[in-house]
Parts: sequence; structure tokens; C-alpha cells
Amino acid sequence: MTNRTLVIVNATGRQGASLARVANAVGYNVRAHITTKLSEKDGAVAKELRQLKNIELIEGSLEDPKLISRLFVGARRAFINTISWGDEVAIGKALADAAKKAGVQHYVYSSMPDHAVFNKGWPSLPLWSCKFTVENYIRQIGLPATFVYTGIYNNNFTSLPYPLFCMKLQPNGGFQWTAPFHPDKPLPWLDAEHDVGPAVIQILKEGPQKWSGHRIGLAFQLLTPRQVCEAFARGLRRPCSYQRGPITVEVPIPNGYRSQLAGIQELFGKWEAPYFGPDIQAPDEALGLWAGYRGMEEYAREVFPVEEAANGLTWMH
Repeated sequence: MTNRTLVIVNATGRQGASLARVANAVGYNVRAHITTKLSEKDGAVAKELRQLKNIELIEGSLEDPKLISRLFVGARRAFINTISWGDEVAIGKALADAAKKAGVQHYVYSSMPDHAVFNKGWPSLPLWSCKFTVENYIRQIGLPATFVYTGIYNNNFTSLPYPLFCMKLQPNGGFQWTAPFHPDKPLPWLDAEHDVGPAVIQILKEGPQKWSGHRIGLAFQLLTPRQVCEAFARGLRRPCSYQRGPITVEVPIPNGYRSQLAGIQELFGKWEAPYFGPDIQAPDEALGLWAGYRGMEEYAREVFPVEEAANGLTWMH
């Protein structure tokens, strides 16, 4: 590996931070983009990255053409996970153009499907379809790229009253998860903080000669909602049950996420569509990249209580 520079966009997100930690540990020089807003708040992950050697932080808005133009200079590898910081399609295209101009040889893009492409009756999820649009643009300009489609984060679960993945604490000390998913239909799962980094490092190691143009379902377990709750029950040694029902919103959320939740309700609740669409299978390719994944039971036992405590909750005591 003669050029050891790896660009990571959204390095304080769960995916990017996981990769930054692993890449730094195995000898990459990481050029990590973080937003100015996060930098000003000096969040825990940004602070952690500042303390690591061989990590260069690039701070600022991805709507700044000057920042984008210098982000990839001298780099040959990049990992991109954009979120809704503005016009995500315009940002995604600008990043791809800059990477191609700089001569990036392997561009790993965190994408998601647009289900309406596969079935006219299925809705497009607004926070996913923009990524699919950018993926198609990356293909059109001929940038050597691999597209990772991440499963549902184990880390989404919380007992706080957030929609869709609330493990609601019950009077008996157990938990109940209510969501629109079919109770016995498998869904793809991923511990993003633990497993994205090692998997993407392996993709970069094997290179574009193996993975260029390929879509990879980055999920290490297929579990039904009932099986998820069984894993939580074993891990926490508390009752945990699943109830199929509509998504409820009990806290203020952005309008874009509200539209995403409405689409999820229809797409997976009414239509029971495959999570990644019909063309991507999991978990075989992901397991071929990284066998040391953290499963749902281990997550529930080792991580969920820690994350809950960090949120000020005390049920585990």
C-alpha cells in the first residue's frame, strides 16, 4: 500500500467513526471530514478523533466547493456516507466529481435502494432514494466504486420514546418493541460501530479489481423481529416481546424523517418489501469480509445497557 491516505466523509457518524478507528489502527493516514457544527460542539467522537495519531480533520460544510476540491487531493481511497446536511444529491455528485478529478482509485459509497425502481407500487423512501440517485451518478462517471448497503443498526434501539426502534420499558422490568414489520419476516442487522470498519477495510484491501461496481449487503445477521426480542431477552435476562403495530411519534422529529417513517410504514408494513430490494442478499458476503461481528444478543448484553446509561437511564441498576 504505497499511498496510505484514506478519506472518510462523515467521520463522526457510526459508519465513518468505526472505519476511522480501524483504519488508524492498521496504518492508514486518515483524512476525516467532520461538519463545522459538530466541531463547534466538540462532540465525543470528534474529540476522540482529534486525539488519534495520523488523522487529519477537515472541518466544514460539504456545500463549500473549496473544501470538496481539496478533500481528495493525493488520496487513492475514500469512504463516503452522506446524510441530510443540505441537498444530498448535489453534495454526493460534487464529492464524486472531486474524487474522480483527484484520481481516487477505490471509492466506497454507503448507498441504499430506491424501492420504487423495483416495483411501481412501492414508495421511495426519501432518505434512501437520494443515495440511490448518487450511486447511479457515480456509475455514470466511471469512478471505480463499491456500494455498501447497511442493515438496520443494532444501535438504533433505545428505551427513550423515539419512533420505530423504541424498546419500551414495561412494569415488570422487561421490554416491548412495537413496529410495523412482520413478526416472522427476517430483516438484516448490523452493529455499525463494531463491524463497519473491519468490513470496509477488507473491501479496500481486496480492492476495485474484486469489488468495483458491486453492491454489498452489509449485514451480519438475518433476524425476525421475534428473534430480535428473543436475543434481547437472553442478553438482558429480562422479558422482551414484539408487537406488530403502527409507528407512533411521541417526540418532535424533522419533517424529512417523518416522511421517511411514513414510507417505512407503507413499504415494510403494508407491502412487506425486501429490505434491500430484490437484488441484494445478506449476510454471506458480509461474513466473507468480517467474521468477528457482534450479534444482537451480545449487543443487548454488552452495549445496550451502556448506551442507555449514557442517555441518563437507570433501569439497569
